[in-house]
Amino acid sequence: MELIVGLTKRLKKSLLDVSIRILTVQSSHYTRLAEVGRLETPKVQGKYDTGQLFLHRVFGYRGVVLFPWLARVYDRDVPNKRDSHDDANFSHVGKEVKGQTHTFYQVLIDSRDCPYIRAQTEAVTFLGNQDSSRSLYAIPGLDYVAHEDILPYTTTEKQPLQHELFDKFLMYYPDKDPPFGAQETLRAWQKKNHPWLELSDVHKETTENVRITVIPFYMGCRESQATSVFWWRYCIRLENLGDLTVQLRERHWRIFSLSGTLETVRGRGVVGQEPVLSSSLPAFQYSSHVSLQAPSGHMCEVEGDCLVQGYVPHGARGWLHV
Repeated sequence: MELIVGLTKRLKKSLLDVSIRILTVQSSHYTRLAEVGRLETPKVQGKYDTGQLFLHRVFGYRGVVLFPWLARVYDRDVPNKRDSHDDANFSHVGKEVKGQTHTFYQVLIDSRDCPYIRAQTEAVTFLGNQDSSRSLYAIPGLDYVAHEDILPYTTTEKQPLQHELFDKFLMYYPDKDPPFGAQETLRAWQKKNHPWLELSDVHKETTENVRITVIPFYMGCRESQATSVFWWRYCIRLENLGDLTVQLRERHWRIFSLSGTLETVRGRGVVGQEPVLSSSLPAFQYSSHVSLQAPSGHMCEVEGDCLVQGYVPHGARGWLHV
C-alpha cells in the first residue's frame, strides 16, 4: 500500500506527458518516441469506466477498457488471516488458500503495438457455433488486465487506438470523462458472448522469484453420439521478480480426467517459444487449450504441485484443476 501511495504522489506531482516507444520501421535497432497523451493518477479505489485509455504496466501496450470482471484471486503468497473481518471478505478454497474479490478488465489492444508485446494477442478464443464442431476461433487484440496493471491516460485524439472493433464498440463523446462511451453493439456483444468471456478465478504463486499467474476459462462442451468433449482455455503469465535471468526451456504436464484417463504432454518451451525473463524484459504471457472426456479433471506439472483450480461459471458443467 505504501508503494502505491508513493507512486500516486509522484504522479500527482510530476503530471508528465506520456510517451512510449513506437517502432516505425522493421529494424529492431530503430525506435522513436511519440506523445500519446497525458498520464493520469492511477485509481487506488474504485473502478475504471468503459472507454478509459491506458498503458499496460507490464507489457507497455496502449489499450482501452471495454468492461470490468469481478474475479476471485487465490494467491498462495498471501498468508491466510483468520479474524472475523477477513472471514467476511474471503471465500475458502480447500484448506490452504482463500480467494479475494478483485477487478479485472476486458480490453482492446492497439494493433500498432501487437508485434512488440511479449504476450499472445490472439489469446482469447471460443468454440464454433456448431455443436459438433471442434474448431476454435480467436479475436485478435483482446486481453484481460488486472486493475493494478492499468496506467490511465487522456488524449485529445478522436481516434487514439487502432483496432477493428474500436469504432464498433465505442463512440466519441467530447463532454464525457473518459470521452469514449459504450455503443449498443458492445453491450449486445458482451451479453451474447458472456459464457466464454467471463473471468471468474485467478491463481497466483511465486517460486524462486518467478511469479506465476494462471487464469482458466471454461469454453463449453461439444457432444456427439459417442462422446462429450469439455473444452478449457488457460492463460499463464510468468514474471521474473529477481535479479537473475531465467529461461523457460521445457513444459511437462500430466492431464487427469474424471473418466480415468491420463495424458502426458512434454516438449520444448511453450507455444513455440523458450522465453527469457530478464530484468529488462521480465514477463511473458501465453494461452493454450485442453479438452477432457469428463466434466472434471486437473493438470499438474511433473515433480510439482497442482497450482490452480478452475470452475465452470453459472452452474455449467465441468471442473478443471491446473
